[in-house]
Amino acid sequence: MQDARNPVDGTRIAYQVVGTGIPLLMVHGSALSHSIWRGFGYVKALQDRYRMILVDMRGHGRSEKPHTPDSYAMDLVVGDLLEILDTESPFEPAHVLGYSFGGRATLSLAIEHPERVRSLTVGGGSSRPMTGAFDALFFPGCVDALEQGGIEGFLDGWGARRGRPVDPQTAAAFRRNDPLALAAYMRRSDVEPGIDDTVLREMITPTLMFVGSKDRERRPDTEHAASLIPDCSLTVIDGTDHASAVVASDAVLASLIPFLLRH
Repeated sequence: MQDARNPVDGTRIAYQVVGTGIPLLMVHGSALSHSIWRGFGYVKALQDRYRMILVDMRGHGRSEKPHTPDSYAMDLVVGDLLEILDTESPFEPAHVLGYSFGGRATLSLAIEHPERVRSLTVGGGSSRPMTGAFDALFFPGCVDALEQGGIEGFLDGWGARRGRPVDPQTAAAFRRNDPLALAAYMRRSDVEPGIDDTVLREMITPTLMFVGSKDRERRPDTEHAASLIPDCSLTVIDGTDHASAVVASDAVLASLIPFLLRH
């Protein structure tokens, strides 16, 4: 693992570089880590063609885990990604892929720094205000569950809401995190404003969006954003919800690889 430090607040961000070729920044979702890209088969499929920069977002994985909500402001999160790109791809724009929280962060990166992004892939993401998003996405009271019952309390509540346990790989990734850091991140996300539709209509970055067909909350949000971004295609991953869409790597890669090759 390598480290970068956000130049504004000094938070240490861990990341790993795998493969050779055109840079591809990959950013995981809430309570996961960079290890999902290897565990779900993306690294094996892409490492011969792309230099993958696999990030642990602040509050996740091996990155620093502050417990104050303001440490997770979106401008700081975007700053983390920009600092890593400045280190690993200073002279070449990178393909950028983000899922869920990573999707929101990479969408913001592409809007604020389009010159750094060759193409953008957003999975299970949203441009809308995040108020109540985690209660809707996981289960009501999920942040309280993290603070009071830790990761196990959170996983139990999420599994009950889904009607089946969270898959073992996702659950294992969740268990490697600090529940108080995750709670702080979620509380800050709850007050993040949305991205205005006018801004989406003015985007110039080639974009691919994907979402699970059973992702009750994020499918409408993803379809909304995809309808506004000028150069955007949408893939719906059949039979998957928010937790399982990114796990369905064969279906995601069937759209992702041709998209990356075009750009």
